[in-house]
Amino acid sequence: MTKAEIQQVKLRFGIIGNNERLLRDIDIAIQVAPTDLSVLITGESGVGKESFPQIIHQYSKRKHGQYIAVNCGAIPEGTIDSELFGHEKGAFTGAISERKGYFGEADGGTIFLDEVGELPLPTQARLLRVLETGEFIKVGSSKVEKTNVRIVAATNVNLSQAIVDGRFREDLYYRLNTVPIQIPPLRERGEDVVLLFRKFASDFAEKYQMPAIQLTDEAKQVLLGYSWPGNVRQLKNITEQISIIETNREVTADILRGYLPQQTLQRLPALAGSKGGRSFENEREILYQVLFDMRRDVTELKKLVHEIMSERADGMAAGAASVPPQAYYAPLSPVGNGAEGTPTSVPTIIKQQPVQHLPKTDEPDIQDTEEYVEESLALDNAEKEMIRKALEKHHGKRKSAARDLNISERTLYRKIKEYGLD
Repeated sequence: MTKAEIQQVKLRFGIIGNNERLLRDIDIAIQVAPTDLSVLITGESGVGKESFPQIIHQYSKRKHGQYIAVNCGAIPEGTIDSELFGHEKGAFTGAISERKGYFGEADGGTIFLDEVGELPLPTQARLLRVLETGEFIKVGSSKVEKTNVRIVAATNVNLSQAIVDGRFREDLYYRLNTVPIQIPPLRERGEDVVLLFRKFASDFAEKYQMPAIQLTDEAKQVLLGYSWPGNVRQLKNITEQISIIETNREVTADILRGYLPQQTLQRLPALAGSKGGRSFENEREILYQVLFDMRRDVTELKKLVHEIMSERADGMAAGAASVPPQAYYAPLSPVGNGAEGTPTSVPTIIKQQPVQHLPKTDEPDIQDTEEYVEESLALDNAEKEMIRKALEKHHGKRKSAARDLNISERTLYRKIKEYGLD
C-alpha cells in the first residue's frame, strides 16, 4: 500500500505514529484482511493491539457481518465454554434458557479473542475444532453446530513459553499464528511518544475545556528516555493527570519526572515483613541495608566464636592440671589364665601427656578469628571516617552528605547515632 493509503487508515482508526514497524504492521493487516486466514497479534500490554482486528474486519468481505470482541481473561473458567459456544436449557445450574454463544452470533463475521493465552486447555481443544472444521457443540448438547467465523487473536503472553510449560496447545498456536503481527512497544517507537503526548493533551484540553499542556525541550528528552512499561495506555493516563492537576500549561522536565514512576522500583519484588514497617526508596538503599546487617551479624558471630574458643582452651588447660597420675592408666586388662585358673592382669599404660596451652602457631582458628574481628573493626572505622568527612564537607547538612554517600537520610541518621557523630 502507498503511504497515503496507510495514512488514511491511521486517521480512520485513530492510530498515531510514524514508526516503520508500526506502518508495516498496518500494511500487513490491510493485505491479509480480504482472506479468511487466522491472525495472531502479539505485543506488550497497552500497545494498542485492539485496533488491528478492527482494521482486518473493516477491510474484509465480512465487514457487514458481526464483529465481536471477547476478553478471554475476564471470563471465569467455569462459564467460558458457555459464553463462546452457547448452552442448552438446563445444561447446568442457572441455565434457565438456551444461549447461542459468541460463535453462533458471529456467524459470517469476525471474532476477536483478546488475551487468548488465558484460555483453559479444554476450551482450547474446542477452539481448535472450530478453526479446523468450523464445528462446535453447545454445552449440554450432542448436536454439532456449524459456524463461518474469522478468528483474530491477541495476547501479551509468550505463547512459546506457555507451550513448554504445558499451558497452551502447540497445534492451536500454529492454527492461530497463520499470519503473525507483532506490535512494537512504545519505548522502541522513537518520536511517536511526543506525537502521542501532543494528541492526548489536545483531546483532554477539549474534554475538560482548558488550554492544552505543552512540553519544554528538556521534558521531551525525559519523555523519550523513559521506558514506558505500560506503553500507550500509561502515557495517556499520565497526560490526563498532568492536564488536570498542573495549573502551569508548560510542562518542564522536573514536573514530568514527578509523574513518572521510578523505573528501578518497578522491577523489584515486593518486600514482605520488613522490620518496623520500613519502606525503601530505591534498590541501592536496600543493598546498603542488607550489607550493613550482614556485616553486623558476621562481626557478632566472629566475636562469639573467639570467646568460645578462648574459654575452651582455658578449660582444657585447667582440667589437665587437676588430672591425677592414675587417670593416665587404663583399668586392668586380662592377658591370660594363671595356674589356679584365675585371670592375671597387668596395668596398661596409656602414653598420654597432660593437655597444655597450645602455642599460637598451633591455634589457626583463634588467630584467624582475631584477624577477622580486627578487619571488621577496621571497616567500621573506615565507614565512620567516611561519614565524618562527608558531614564536614557539607557543613553538617545530612541531606547533602547522604546524597554524596549514595545512601538515604534515614540510613545516614542511624549510622550517625551508631558511631556517636552527633
